[in-house]
Amino acid sequence: MTEALEIRAGAELPARREEIELMTGDGLRLVGELALPLEHEPVATLVTLHPLPTAGGFMDSHILRKAAARLPALADLAVLRFNTRGTSSPRGTSDGSFGEGVAERADVAAAMAFVAERGLPAPWLVGWSFGTELALKYGLEHGIEGAILLSPPLHRTSDAELQRWRDAEPRLVALIPEHDDYLRPAEAAVRFAGLPRLTRIDVEGGRHLWVGETQTRRVLDEIVRVVNPAALPLPTTWPPSA
Repeated sequence: MTEALEIRAGAELPARREEIELMTGDGLRLVGELALPLEHEPVATLVTLHPLPTAGGFMDSHILRKAAARLPALADLAVLRFNTRGTSSPRGTSDGSFGEGVAERADVAAAMAFVAERGLPAPWLVGWSFGTELALKYGLEHGIEGAILLSPPLHRTSDAELQRWRDAEPRLVALIPEHDDYLRPAEAAVRFAGLPRLTRIDVEGGRHLWVGETQTRRVLDEIVRVVNPAALPLPTTWPPSA
């Protein structure tokens, strides 16, 4: 019998992994990866949007990398990661240059077109930091189930853009770290006050970068609680105990 191993930072659980390319409407090639459950079809899809590339964000930013490494196996989810324009990672460099969150509208559209072409089910945008700005600005242009915001700074999202979510059908969930560098729970309560349907989760002890296994597990648990709650509680060992 194979001994169960604790799932920690470097764990990559079994999945079907495919290097992909996305083509934007303005002719750029974006590099990425799609991770799918190994033996059956996913029940939902996470389209991840990484932190600010000019501050080191990319498709391998640790929460997104760990979501792709774990959640296809643990929660039957498809996880799509990609580098926005001008962003580099070990997977490669996407064409173009950083567009201040404006030109990246086409990057989000390219990812959602890929989801539609592949017939991937129940797409959710999962944005982290800068990625939350893209989700808030452009998510409602696509047929998403909802958006999950990790550490939203709300720097580039206008009040008018927020208000578009007030009566929108897709769900909106925000994880707000207690010790965030940009938007803490008290400020988030004010900025999101006009969105009564938003689910705000204030994370005690949380920080903007969600460093450490405890914070990683909390974030992944909350994502799964929204997208596929039947998969909870997530196992902490692999293979999972019976």
